[in-house]
Amino acid sequence: MIVPNVSISCGRANSPWCSSDSISNLEGTTSDRTLTPTGHLVVAVCLGFIGAFGFFSNLIVLILFCRYKMLRSPINCLLVSISVSDLLVCVLGTPFSFAASTQRRWLIGPAGCVWYGFVNACLGIVSLISLAVLSYERYCTMTSPAQADATNYRNVGIGIALSWGYSIAWTVPPLFGWSRYGPEGPGTTCSVDWASKTSSNISYILCLFTFCLILPFLVIILSYGKLLHGIKQVSRINTTVSRKREQRVLVMVITMVTCFLLCWLPYGIMALLATFGQPGLVTPEASIIPSILAKSSTAINPIIYIFMNKQFYRCFCALLKCKMPERGSSIKTSSKVIKSLRTVRRANGHNITIAVASVGQGTTFVHESGPRHGVSLGAGTAGNSLPVASRPVVSLVAHYNG
Repeated sequence: MIVPNVSISCGRANSPWCSSDSISNLEGTTSDRTLTPTGHLVVAVCLGFIGAFGFFSNLIVLILFCRYKMLRSPINCLLVSISVSDLLVCVLGTPFSFAASTQRRWLIGPAGCVWYGFVNACLGIVSLISLAVLSYERYCTMTSPAQADATNYRNVGIGIALSWGYSIAWTVPPLFGWSRYGPEGPGTTCSVDWASKTSSNISYILCLFTFCLILPFLVIILSYGKLLHGIKQVSRINTTVSRKREQRVLVMVITMVTCFLLCWLPYGIMALLATFGQPGLVTPEASIIPSILAKSSTAINPIIYIFMNKQFYRCFCALLKCKMPERGSSIKTSSKVIKSLRTVRRANGHNITIAVASVGQGTTFVHESGPRHGVSLGAGTAGNSLPVASRPVVSLVAHYNG
């Protein structure tokens, strides 16, 4: 139901909608708290593009996942969870802020604003936490000493449930008095009430900033940092194959971290300035830009995490051509760069640090060169060789610490 004003909500005591600033924000009648007509039009165009592109790109991801069984691996389920949350934002959130920008005022009343703020905050945190879980899962998968089990969905299921449960746990409290949801910026969007100076609101915003922005960012940095470190160690073993993979992963990590910061860091900084800065420090123009950047993550995530993924890209091309995707090494459910990097304690008390890199399929020979110099695996080695395969696939370096 479209509500033209918010006067119906001012009968409640301590309502966040009863202050003159909040009412003027929603109605768009106070010149110093709203955008110009041109500004509202620009915001509407940006939101319309983000909503439309984000909806269709995330919908394509879900169609690909349902159509092609080869995509139904555990780690891809995390990507689908991210797409589901982004798709829901495009359906349940962006259309209302787009309509409000075209009319230069909030259209669905105070209850709708609280609902909008809760849904968008919840789904946004789901996306953030899912990206952190994805980075940790990628690190564990790439560095696991055992081949990934394409049928074991238990850990991924726990990660997805954790992402959604964690998000709900942090976005429900404002509904029960720990902070609150209210109008944001020029009054055409709603979110957590960043401007309130109460101790309850400040404590909630500090916790939200720490546990829902800083924490997932640290997990992403540490996970991908360790992954890159492991890939560099493999590059020392096989410079022709692993060096190219190292460069690809490095570009992927830099792209993901940069886009993560571009989408969410400005919004976090704006929220902190609005909370701890002087009243009026954050203008409507300054507040709407970080909000748009945060919403743009719904359109950016499918590009980075899906269409830069060779599995999904080949299936997408096959979907356009109405045929089965070409099979290649990237279609496999897991691509193991580092199979293990660990220290093994032998019975005699000495340690051997072993790094194993998987680079393909085939066979190799094991050559034993003595306890002092360690063990090396290669193709065509002389001496006491044990046939394991016909072509080299594994390079192993063992450093003996006598």
